[in-house]
Amino acid sequence: MIRSSRYQTARATCAAPAAPAGGARVTGGRGCGYLAAIPFALYAVTAAAADAVPVPSGQPVTLAEVLLDDAPGQPGDTWARFRFLAPQIARESGTVSYEAAAPDMDHLCGSIALPYLAEHGLTAARVVISLSDRMVPFGAQDPEATQFFEAYRPEGAACIWEAF
Repeated sequence: MIRSSRYQTARATCAAPAAPAGGARVTGGRGCGYLAAIPFALYAVTAAAADAVPVPSGQPVTLAEVLLDDAPGQPGDTWARFRFLAPQIARESGTVSYEAAAPDMDHLCGSIALPYLAEHGLTAARVVISLSDRMVPFGAQDPEATQFFEAYRPEGAACIWEAF
């Protein structure tokens, strides 16, 4: 369970939506200018101390940050983005494939994201779980990084997988 006392709240000044499964769009602009054109609130909750979260694959996974923002193209729909570090998904040196990590993302949605939203009285139209082998600033491109993303629709106590 995440305790709010362990996390600091900060306001992000410039960020972009996370890339969809399969990679980010190269055209269409997903940088800060894109977000400046739509009204939204973006909040970041950053871990003060990272503790490994148990996942089905057994890989070490730590919560890096939680972001809340308006859904791309859907003002008023909040998306909660839970960004995790998972070094073992690295292309060159990693031992965990997407197939092994997919159940981890399902588990993180149900065991971390939904309780977090409930504890803080938040509602979200979508929960995005992302795993990254290294910390990449939100919305930035890093061709060397390995990142996996999945989106879910919170429905009661369940996370319903949503295809991008």
